Amino acid sequence: MSNTKKTPLIGAEVFIDILKRNGIKHIFGYPGGAVLPIYDVLYESEIMHFLPRHEQGGTHMAAGYAKASGGPGVVFATSGPGATNITTGLMDAKMDSVPVIAFTGQVSTTVIGTDAFQEADMYGISIPLTKYSAMVKDPKMLPTYIQEAILLATAKRPGPVLVDLPKDMQTALIPDYNFDTIPITVPRRHLEKDTVTGDLERLASALNHSQRPLLYVGGGALSSNAVAEIRELAEKNNIPVTMTLNGLGAFPGTHELSLGMLGMHGTRYANTAVMETDLIISLGARYDDRVTGKVSEFAPRAKKAHFDIDQAELNKVMKMDFTILGDLREALQMFLPMVEQNDRKEWKAQILSWKEKYPLRYDMDSAEIKPQYMIQRLWHKTQGDAIIASDVGQHQMWTAQFYPFKNPRSWISSGGLGTMGFGFPAAIGAKVARPNDLVILVTGDGSFQMNIQELATIQMYNIPIKIMLLENSTLGMVRQWQDMFYDQRFSQVDFSFKPNFVEIARAYGIDAMRIESKQEVDKGLDFLLKSDKSALLVAAIPQAEKVFPFIPSGASYRDMIDYPVFENKKATVAR
Repeated sequence: MSNTKKTPLIGAEVFIDILKRNGIKHIFGYPGGAVLPIYDVLYESEIMHFLPRHEQGGTHMAAGYAKASGGPGVVFATSGPGATNITTGLMDAKMDSVPVIAFTGQVSTTVIGTDAFQEADMYGISIPLTKYSAMVKDPKMLPTYIQEAILLATAKRPGPVLVDLPKDMQTALIPDYNFDTIPITVPRRHLEKDTVTGDLERLASALNHSQRPLLYVGGGALSSNAVAEIRELAEKNNIPVTMTLNGLGAFPGTHELSLGMLGMHGTRYANTAVMETDLIISLGARYDDRVTGKVSEFAPRAKKAHFDIDQAELNKVMKMDFTILGDLREALQMFLPMVEQNDRKEWKAQILSWKEKYPLRYDMDSAEIKPQYMIQRLWHKTQGDAIIASDVGQHQMWTAQFYPFKNPRSWISSGGLGTMGFGFPAAIGAKVARPNDLVILVTGDGSFQMNIQELATIQMYNIPIKIMLLENSTLGMVRQWQDMFYDQRFSQVDFSFKPNFVEIARAYGIDAMRIESKQEVDKGLDFLLKSDKSALLVAAIPQAEKVFPFIPSGASYRDMIDYPVFENKKATVAR
């Protein structure tokens, strides 16, 4: 596309033009003095801007947008506190490899370094939080830095980027701007896909001779759009599949080969399979501590293989027997013809027996609202045809366990950083990205209060979000650890003084309802899902309810703690 605008343009005009030419249609941002030239140009732009009520919320909206769409999410912030407020969101995006593009205002270059009003060194602050960071100090470099940031956010392993824009750079004339001839200074190797390299033939031979193989699938499977290839591999060779928290949805949770999530709060049958497998193949997952537990005892009988796009991840946590570097989808397309058909009747029978012996359990006879039951009933009513966002804590783990995600990009959650307050704004971003899909937030009273102000955002822009708040009047996951490992010394987890969430929602003009017994669950969910408007359902759950199974931090899979089996109590599996 040739440049059709007249020159010279000011920096802010060039900036907005580059965004449009890269297909950016939605922005989440909060204005301030240092970005006023940009917002003045944005006033007449067709790019749709959403005003969050806090910059951190805006960054999580951008992340939710990116996770749901597969494309980049964009956030704006002004200088100083506006910019520093997005740092948590940037770190969250880096941990989960999410393409968030952040643009921050900065004081004019003439006063940088003088502690000017609302000056903060965002370039320096953001370096460890991003895969690319730049500050524009020369107007001629503005197009380059903007374009490089956009390209790098989605290149290879996705991740957050940041460009800091001093105010005088936004108003400076850029006489020779032409979008088609923007010089790119980063090496092309950072933008182009690597040729797939590694042990494909040896791994295929090992897989074909394996008796008990296991696929271990992570968020990289979604980033590389390798969902179809993973399913083909699993079905061709009849390999059971287990997923990380971020990998949920990359393989249908309803499939007979699915073992659900593995790791600290994974299913017992998935974790048992890990202990017994003779070949574990990681597809876009990184052998992180919440999966491996005690590294020396992870998959002790297995040879280990790792497909990853990032060289730094290979052999980082433990020594691999097979490594494949490159885009996962391309690698699997090369790998699949080498893999033989195999019915694996004995291994499948063993997996089925573990599923029957070690189901996800909870006390179904309780008259209280069990959170596991709430999640199951939510699944029953949606049949998996929804985008589920969550905050962080017990409710996040219950959702991951009891909602068998069947579609890719239907699970929006904070994995590596575990950011409370992520879920609500991320749900907003997901709904903006996919307006025709049902978006449901599962949250807790601790997480929800961290970004509760975004109720104003969904009402202002008519963004219908369904909010299911599991209220236990405590910081549930912290309390669980204090109960199990700190002699029930419940220090600073009491949320008994809490707002009336129903009345708060109604103050924003949002329909709300509270339920307190198991008999009300279906009525409450029908209320939540019945209309195309936003709604809040508060469900009072037992404060002492815990997440099981549970592998204590740093422990082995052998140390897994399962749900207590109550005499004459029923157990159930999420199906």
